[in-house]
Amino acid sequence: MKDKLKSTLERFSKSIVQPLMYLSVAGTILILGILLTNTSITSKVTFLQAAPFRLIGKMIYDSLMFLINNLSIIFCVGIAGAMAKRDKGHAALISLMSYFMFLNANNITLNFFGKIAEPGMLGLYGTGQATVMGIQVLDMGVFGGIILGCLTGSLFNKFGGKQFKGYFSMFSGVRFPFLIMIPVALVMGFVVAFVWPVVQTVIAALATLIKQSGNIGLFLYGVLNKLLVPTGLHHLIYAPFQFTDVGGTLVLGEQVIAGAYPIRVAEMNMPDVMFSDSTYFNSYSFNNLFPYLGIGLAFITTAYKQNKEKTKAMLVPLMVAAVLSCITEPIDFIFVFAAPVLFGVHSLISGVSLVLLKVLHIPASTSGGIVNIMISNLVLGIKKTNWPMLFVFGAVVAVVYYFLFVFMIKKLNLKTPGREAEEAAPEVSQVSAKTSAAPKSADEKQADAMNIIEGLGGKANIESVDNCFTRLRVNVKDETLINEDIINRVKNSGIKRKGKDIQIIFGMQVAAVRGEVEDMLDKL
Repeated sequence: MKDKLKSTLERFSKSIVQPLMYLSVAGTILILGILLTNTSITSKVTFLQAAPFRLIGKMIYDSLMFLINNLSIIFCVGIAGAMAKRDKGHAALISLMSYFMFLNANNITLNFFGKIAEPGMLGLYGTGQATVMGIQVLDMGVFGGIILGCLTGSLFNKFGGKQFKGYFSMFSGVRFPFLIMIPVALVMGFVVAFVWPVVQTVIAALATLIKQSGNIGLFLYGVLNKLLVPTGLHHLIYAPFQFTDVGGTLVLGEQVIAGAYPIRVAEMNMPDVMFSDSTYFNSYSFNNLFPYLGIGLAFITTAYKQNKEKTKAMLVPLMVAAVLSCITEPIDFIFVFAAPVLFGVHSLISGVSLVLLKVLHIPASTSGGIVNIMISNLVLGIKKTNWPMLFVFGAVVAVVYYFLFVFMIKKLNLKTPGREAEEAAPEVSQVSAKTSAAPKSADEKQADAMNIIEGLGGKANIESVDNCFTRLRVNVKDETLINEDIINRVKNSGIKRKGKDIQIIFGMQVAAVRGEVEDMLDKL
């Protein structure tokens, strides 16, 4: 039962990553919209007041904010598509149609039983209801979309291959899951009209508890966000804070914005308003940049003399990647199993760092890598972000990590990179070669894809292929057919096995690797 629950959580965790991957792109482009619409900037850069710039700025800002304000739909479609083992486009379309039916069913139920709320001076704020795509429904935040997306994905995988004969053949294949989702969506719209108000009460109590716990809650949030990275379940921690009432609410006229991320986006375009405390739930990405400078240097310093150069060659590219993109899993997996005590300490310091950012009043942007951080904070200014202190504090944190990790590695004789027995080269040392290697030819890419497929037990053994930011995630039918030696013919940063769930860490190029594998599977 425990393994089944864990497996279910892992599937959900990796599915929710798919729609989240696009938000980093949206957030980066949104900076341009803010730059062109922020009055404190346009008043000083007068040519930005010209009509074309104002039009472009408003289109960018309003359009991307529309996406952020409709995350429930995005999660619904994205999760269903990510969960589907095949015909992902059909699964996504079914989830979208199901979502629309759910909205209408909920609105009709509320009206029929006289539960529809009347807007007050603040609109629907405080009534527990909201308007989604022009339809007044119970305010479920992103939960409605997540639930429907998971239901669609699961039912699609189970019934998507069902075949019927005769007249009923029209319900065969991908149409059968849609047939099932029609009553599912309508029943869900009806049931939540009575159940969700109770859930709203519980969520409100949880939000109150988190707010009352203050820095302790922020500390635990930071610890879990880092501690659960090796399991892939850290998304379950930050998503509720980022996109629901748990992360706070902001009232702007008749509009209610819920979640730390949408609140920060809204407050970014309010020059005279300081960031609210909910913004520190966005700051967990601080722990994906500055600490890794200290960690990487500590590993290089403590490496045995004969291994120093190859350790440096392996780690420096990964440190640069962490600085430029805040993607840290390649480094995390280097030491999480070899020296778990270090990762435990890393997680604790991550929690402390979040609390100190709040105590020191440093609400600066910490996401997207050093370039995005610089642009985001320069646009918003020192007064609003206190960004110089971010770099001072980051430097201090990096130094603390360096000396603490050097001390612990030597004191406990931990087998971190470069400290393995000379004859046993670390598996992940292949990363440096991969990073510096010349681009591969088409034939080499196809050969790599074949090695991955053969190492996974062949096409017949592969249930589904997916990826998150850095890992190729594959579900297989029989894990005993896995041959890691064949997989390791393709340079990677490690293989993590969780029963039938196989994760191969490729870093930033994982999407390209997945594409090659899928193309090869289609040819076989």
